[in-house]
Amino acid sequence: MAKTWVLDTETKGTGAHIAPLEKTRERTRREDELATVTLERPPRPAKAPEPLEPLTFKVLDIRSGQVLGEALDARATIELLEAVGSVVDVRIYVWAPSAARWRLLTFDERRALWEFRGRAVTVA
Repeated sequence: MAKTWVLDTETKGTGAHIAPLEKTRERTRREDELATVTLERPPRPAKAPEPLEPLTFKVLDIRSGQVLGEALDARATIELLEAVGSVVDVRIYVWAPSAARWRLLTFDERRALWEFRGRAVTVA
């Protein structure tokens, strides 16, 4: 009875050897069984998201170091920014309750607030 032989390149390094086909098939079956192990995680309890509080802002003039406004809501902050010449003339902070400190807004966040200047907001 004739055997089928294959080149077995599983060995590390430069060596390879000729092995019977049945031996390589058996090894791949064992490797496949080990590869399909799955572990199930216990389900996580669903958390309700914490309600967001209104943002509180503080505006500081860079040139004088003077606080222009503190504990302002978004509307009051935008109204205050209308009197400022440029977005780079002020530093705007937002209160972070989780860290219990003021966080400096990034330039993109400051510019987003800046772009609301001059828009009339009507409350019905």
